[in-house]
Amino acid sequence: MYYHASPIKGIKVLEPRISNHNIPLVYFSTKRENTFVYLSNAVEKLCKEKGFIYEGVWSKWGPYGFDSQGILQYEEYYPNALEETYEGVGGYIYSCTNVEKDMDFELKIPDAIVSRKNVYVDSCEIIDDALDNILKAEKAGQIRIVRYDDFISKREKWLQSIIKSEYSEAINHPEYQFFLEEKFAKYLD
Repeated sequence: MYYHASPIKGIKVLEPRISNHNIPLVYFSTKRENTFVYLSNAVEKLCKEKGFIYEGVWSKWGPYGFDSQGILQYEEYYPNALEETYEGVGGYIYSCTNVEKDMDFELKIPDAIVSRKNVYVDSCEIIDDALDNILKAEKAGQIRIVRYDDFISKREKWLQSIIKSEYSEAINHPEYQFFLEEKFAKYLD
């Protein structure tokens, strides 16, 4: 089974969209729990809550990677990031069995595949609260969460460097710069 998360209800066919890789793709995971982090985008959520008007394609905020066992590891780069991003956020997990994998595209994400073709949905699960699902997956050992205090004590210099670099590279993405200013002003002075 392949899983895809979306805030959009009622999708019958998943269509490729321009991604971070700048080509139209549909992303899937063979691990349902790995899709929870895609139910909300911290950049879009913060901008909308603060009244920042933006009409373009929203930059994605993905403070996660995978540990040596291939388990998704979410890192809080600012205090309460997990709760601010996911608490009360609903969405849908779409399940598909018939996915034509793109064998020419090397995706370096554990348990993930992409398709350049439309994919028909077999079933849909309603997620009422993404945070609740993430915390249950953490409790089951399916996801790891590195809370802000643990993260910042070990990686603050790295974070400061990354934020400055991301900010200067986001010249064509005012929404992303706004997000970085709101969450990381002390690193941008």
